Amino acid sequence: MKIHWYPGHIAKAERALKEQLKRVDVVLEVRDARIPLATYHPQMPSWVGGKARVLVINRMDMIAPRAREAWETWFEAQGETAYFTNAEHGQGVDAVADAVQNAGVQLNKRRFDRGMLPRPVRAVVMGFPNVGKSALINRLLGRRVVDSARRAGVTKSLRWIRISDEIELLDAPGVIPTRINNQENAIKLAICEDIGEAAYDNQVVAAAMVDLLQGLEAADETLISLSGFKSRYKLDAASSNGEDYLHEVAKDKYKGDVERTARQMLNDFRTGVLGQLTLELPPA
Repeated sequence: MKIHWYPGHIAKAERALKEQLKRVDVVLEVRDARIPLATYHPQMPSWVGGKARVLVINRMDMIAPRAREAWETWFEAQGETAYFTNAEHGQGVDAVADAVQNAGVQLNKRRFDRGMLPRPVRAVVMGFPNVGKSALINRLLGRRVVDSARRAGVTKSLRWIRISDEIELLDAPGVIPTRINNQENAIKLAICEDIGEAAYDNQVVAAAMVDLLQGLEAADETLISLSGFKSRYKLDAASSNGEDYLHEVAKDKYKGDVERTARQMLNDFRTGVLGQLTLELPPA
């Protein structure tokens, strides 16, 4: 299975975004805490250029606290400050707002030094589809102004929003590479629903999810536990490979309906029913 997803609205919005970036002072790069490496866009450095950048790792509630700590340590070792958030419930958002505010202070200090009047800092929220950009904007503003849902492709056009007298924010649709060359990353994006469902086969992705999590648990069982699978489906996920496990659960719980089982298993992961599970561990 080759996963490829690049809908027309993303291509159109990306062209418009490149034009708007000329007006932007700060880039808020939002990634998915379950896959912080797979949701890194390779063009981000060229988009950011010399602008200030705030790295936001959203959905921190979906991964175990120990996994979050491991990622924080790893980002620090790379010389980066990662702001972990749960935008849906507002956790960590104040620190992000402070970081943007601080960037605005630095911006206007430079303007003052050049004899220019102060102005609001212009920030853009960027990242893959469905990583929580709109939920973050709503929390920063303190009220719901943009549509937010747990699926890819909700935001389809660019829109400037005044957050306060000091901050203007550009809400942009999710951006994704025109071609995902790393198919392991593509599988992770599909598992997390960070690409459209039409791009993949649910059964293949669900089986791959089990295989991936088995490997991660074997690598570090202090950060990953598949106990949620056993409590949910009454079958030990460590007992067989992903495809066999999918079929066993289908036979035992869903009258042999493998497609229904795959959809349910993916939904259980996405809603946290199977526990706090990351699909990536920090590189050694």
